[in-house]
Amino acid sequence: MNHTGEIIAILSAVSCTATALYASEASSRLGTMTVNVLRLAMATLFLAAALWITTGFPYPAAADGKVWIYLALSALVGYVFGDWCLFNSYLVIGPKIGQLFMTLAPPISAVTGWLLLGEQMSWKAWLAMAVTISGIAISIMSREEGAHIRLSIPLKGILLGIGAGMGQGIGLVLSKIGMEHYSAVIPIDAPDAVRTMIPFASTMTRALIGCLGFLAIMAIQKDLGKLHEAADDRKGLKYAALTTLFGPVIGVSLSLMSVQYTETGIASTLMSLTPVLIIVPYALIYRQKITFKEIIGVTVSMIGTALFFLL
Repeated sequence: MNHTGEIIAILSAVSCTATALYASEASSRLGTMTVNVLRLAMATLFLAAALWITTGFPYPAAADGKVWIYLALSALVGYVFGDWCLFNSYLVIGPKIGQLFMTLAPPISAVTGWLLLGEQMSWKAWLAMAVTISGIAISIMSREEGAHIRLSIPLKGILLGIGAGMGQGIGLVLSKIGMEHYSAVIPIDAPDAVRTMIPFASTMTRALIGCLGFLAIMAIQKDLGKLHEAADDRKGLKYAALTTLFGPVIGVSLSLMSVQYTETGIASTLMSLTPVLIIVPYALIYRQKITFKEIIGVTVSMIGTALFFLL
């Protein structure tokens, strides 16, 4: 059985783990919204250059209006709406519970993929998903935030958390639809590089639309001045550049590549491993002790991941 999609999804999670480490430093210096704009702007420019070198065009060659519409929708739903909900959920219910809601993304991807693409996952894949998500949840809940979890979570926080999970899950499916149509409209005589670069061209399109979306939010909030301030923070810009490289450029492109080979629900589950994968490097960098619950979470997640390959 071919597991190309699953392997690429895991590589995407590894890349996004590096992103999480650098994004934390960048956001603390520049602000979350500023980092989002910078990383998507830099990703657009970097990927445009890569496309120009490989295909001869600094944009998605041969992409028609339908391709742009689906990829733009995926950017607005996944990047703008999803990330906006996620960051605001942190303010209302804290990062721990906010990230816990993100475990909704894989099942939402699976259901949306079934509704829009006719994708079907076997009971074995659902079992592997459940085990993996359980491990991720255990790892997230093991983190200390200085207080116990409240039994009563504000409705606003719940809605924001659900919105974040839905944004990521639905956004991934919309990306796959856009890429499938893109693949279908590429002329037969087009260079092979045009077809090979579909995930990267799609990421560039999503990054461009996402950047414009976040700029609009900053304009509404009258925060555009923060971009000018960020230009003077070289260290912050360095972290933002590294966040860009391992996030939108490599991590997101690999995530789109993975759904070309496997169901979105499976890919989304494996790409959600970042909270588990980050435990060891985070402990080493910040000299924090790994808890027993985190070890259990990692073990359960690894068992769930293995089930995707063994069942």
